[in-house]
Amino acid sequence: MKIILMLILSVLLSLCHAVAGEIALSFDDAPTQGNSFMSGMDKTRGIIEGLKSNNVKDAVFFVTTGNIVDDKGKERIEAYTQAGFHLANHSHNHLSANKVDVKKYLADFNKSHLVLQDYKNVLKLHRFPYLHYGSTTDVRKKLEKHLNGMGYKFGYVTVDNFDWYINGRLLSAHHDKKAIDFNKLRQFYVETIWQSIYFYEQLAKSHIGKPVKHILLLHENELAALFIGDLVSHIRSQGWKIISPIEAYKDEALNVYTPEFSFNKQGRVAAIAHQKKGIAKTKLRHESENAKFLDKKLEENGIFK
Repeated sequence: MKIILMLILSVLLSLCHAVAGEIALSFDDAPTQGNSFMSGMDKTRGIIEGLKSNNVKDAVFFVTTGNIVDDKGKERIEAYTQAGFHLANHSHNHLSANKVDVKKYLADFNKSHLVLQDYKNVLKLHRFPYLHYGSTTDVRKKLEKHLNGMGYKFGYVTVDNFDWYINGRLLSAHHDKKAIDFNKLRQFYVETIWQSIYFYEQLAKSHIGKPVKHILLLHENELAALFIGDLVSHIRSQGWKIISPIEAYKDEALNVYTPEFSFNKQGRVAAIAHQKKGIAKTKLRHESENAKFLDKKLEENGIFK
């Protein structure tokens, strides 16, 4: 009887310490331009400090190499690698593979590939700008063949969101000299991103049949510099574990892409649900991925006045 009780206690303790979910952090468009609200270097320092002070050991920055316009841009990219983080390819000029021909897109990709050779800690991952993988199956096949031939894999995401839009509203409010309630903005940012994470986790459980190793899409922007530490703390408070991108991209359940996947814009979980389960696109997008929705919530919360 005593042995049985000990076994039950052991199971209960393991359940208490079970990880609710796993997620890696990725940042697009580095190095984004500085402005009157925050310099580029302050942005980079803020993100690094937020990650390091919260014991995030790895993250990946998808570099838009055309944004590296001077030595300060180079210093910012090198700062991420010096902090122990990784870089990956996000094109040179942030072109849409849905809107330019294959030859032009691949020429742009090749240019970015060459620029990244000058940096350390580069992963051979390519993330399509706008998550546009190409407008037709034939285009997607050609792009995949070229990237695979150069040893690249796709830097897919699983959790999409509109952090870029909220950041734009912040910069507009600053430009217009509006009062900004940063405590409310912090809470709004964290809660909005968390709701997206929860939404795509439920999609994975429903349509893939099990939890997956998520990859969160963020942008290298002012909101990340201000609040990435708060976001990390909140994710962990929900029982989730922050994992390395290298570990996340090994998830076999998500490495199933074929050029037949026609709906990639909301990330890999949504793509699988649409392609393999026939789930309507309208059910694969969180409500906060909408400018009017966010405008209404920002106004209701009185964040910009």
